[in-house]
Amino acid sequence: MTDVLRHGRASLAFGFFAQGVAFALLVTRIPAIQDRYGVSDALLPVFLAAVPILAGVGSVVSERLVRRVRPSRLLRWSQPVVLLALLGVGAGDGVAVLAVALAVFGLAVGALDASMNMLGVSLQRAYGRSIMLGFHAAYSLGGILGASLAWAGAHWGLALWVSYLPVVVLLLPAALVGSRWYVDGERGGVPGDGSTGGSGGGAGAGVGFKVLLPLCLVMTFAYIGDSTVSNWSAKYLQDVLGSSEQLATVPYNVYMVTTLVGRAVGDFGVRRFGAVAVVRGGALVAAGGFAVVASAPGAWVGMLGFTLLGLGLCVLVPQTFAAAGRLAAERDGRPGASDAAVARLNVFNYVGFLIGSPLVGALGDAWSYRGAMLVPMVLVLVTVVYARSFEARPDRYGGGHERPRTADVGRGSNGL
Repeated sequence: MTDVLRHGRASLAFGFFAQGVAFALLVTRIPAIQDRYGVSDALLPVFLAAVPILAGVGSVVSERLVRRVRPSRLLRWSQPVVLLALLGVGAGDGVAVLAVALAVFGLAVGALDASMNMLGVSLQRAYGRSIMLGFHAAYSLGGILGASLAWAGAHWGLALWVSYLPVVVLLLPAALVGSRWYVDGERGGVPGDGSTGGSGGGAGAGVGFKVLLPLCLVMTFAYIGDSTVSNWSAKYLQDVLGSSEQLATVPYNVYMVTTLVGRAVGDFGVRRFGAVAVVRGGALVAAGGFAVVASAPGAWVGMLGFTLLGLGLCVLVPQTFAAAGRLAAERDGRPGASDAAVARLNVFNYVGFLIGSPLVGALGDAWSYRGAMLVPMVLVLVTVVYARSFEARPDRYGGGHERPRTADVGRGSNGL
């Protein structure tokens, strides 16, 4: 059964990687999408806001669906839909087609994000040690590759569908094949069987919003910070710190690379020091990064700040999902309890994304962009207050003790 867990871990990591590629290819080619379809500057924010809003809807629907079907089945079919919707965005011939493709993309992304993290949480519990950051490292690696492919497509003047088609042709069948080894550990599932969850109609019903509220706030604040970097780093470096246009493109790439590095080693930190210490450390480093950005005298110091942001913010989201799953399992022992908690928490991923960019923009226009950077700094610091919510019980991972890597999968809900 150790092989079952190992194969499940590898196949899920590939799912995270493929999602990182797809999402980066979409968001980094927004100007090209706007030009292809003739979307006005006034209408573009509507299209951009619709994707995370519908993704939130998809995550809410996923919470209902996993009461009847396993998360592995939801992931198996949502990932191909995301990839096909991406191709639809690149190959459409009218604004109506773009609207439909983006709507499908948003709904499927919500289901995909939720189900990926559900499986990640249940696998981590089966392993008995922290592995969640590794999955998100795979996502970051996919994002770097997707952004690089997008740059190549823009550099060579390739049509969107020409850039997207090879990626979809490669990733879609690979994702379908890999889905055979997905493991629904918490449900006592076997790889890729996709059968019903067997948890009845009330999985996770005992874990209320009030219990999850601290983690929901941490998730929101983390994505406010992330969206600040992704949407404002280039403008900030060029307009506020006086960098060249070429140099202004560097901070986000540095942020992505340091995010990958931080997540790649983060699981070792959790195993050694515990989740609470890692979350507190990450929040303090991220807050320091925002402080450096806000006070930077020039572009190079500003890039140092964005480097710190990548190292600090990268640990918050994976650990928040892990903490939600653990908290749900401790408070509600029924199979699927953590699935429902993860789906609810995932909605606040999109809440933070929707709030972050407009908030910084409004404050920057009304006050100053330096001052605007202090707001996400304060919000990230609030995470330190909620760090105790990430504390594991002594018999769980992250608390200085690891359960043996026994064959929990396939033994029913009491096996975990």
